[in-house]
Amino acid sequence: MPRNLELKLKVDNLSQLRETCLSFGANKHAFLKQKDIYYNTEKGLLKLRIMEDFSEFILYNRNENEGERWSDYQILKISNKEKPEEFFNLIFNPVAVVEKEREVLLYDNTRIHLDKVKNLGDFLELETVVTSTLDDAKERFNFIVNKLNLDLDNQIKKSYKNLVLENDSK
Repeated sequence: MPRNLELKLKVDNLSQLRETCLSFGANKHAFLKQKDIYYNTEKGLLKLRIMEDFSEFILYNRNENEGERWSDYQILKISNKEKPEEFFNLIFNPVAVVEKEREVLLYDNTRIHLDKVKNLGDFLELETVVTSTLDDAKERFNFIVNKLNLDLDNQIKKSYKNLVLENDSK
């Protein structure tokens, strides 16, 4: 199962973050409109991510109580012709919907997400994929954290699902 090291922060200035990332060598990769539908499951987090050209069914496990956010995940790519939202909503109970615009930058084995999340605001997410050892991934992750001068004490150790549910209950 693939694994990555993750970080999420609420941010004020996505443009400035983008420019800083580009200045140290990150490359623009994609601009995506995403709708994530989270489902109840007894193990991990389960979501259907709907995008313009295709969808992904994503299962991941992550301990939100530890200092570092290591995540094990599986992704199943699905054709939108099959109407995955209708299909999966028949099988699973949707609990939250997250709509966002995501700009994806890549640096080495790290995906840098600059997210505008409907009703929540702007966020930065880092996902450094483990390609050899956990220590190697940590080193690559920390390189970007340092380049962006990020305060790890302010990281959000919740999924967008939890943030939306909290926001909806206010």
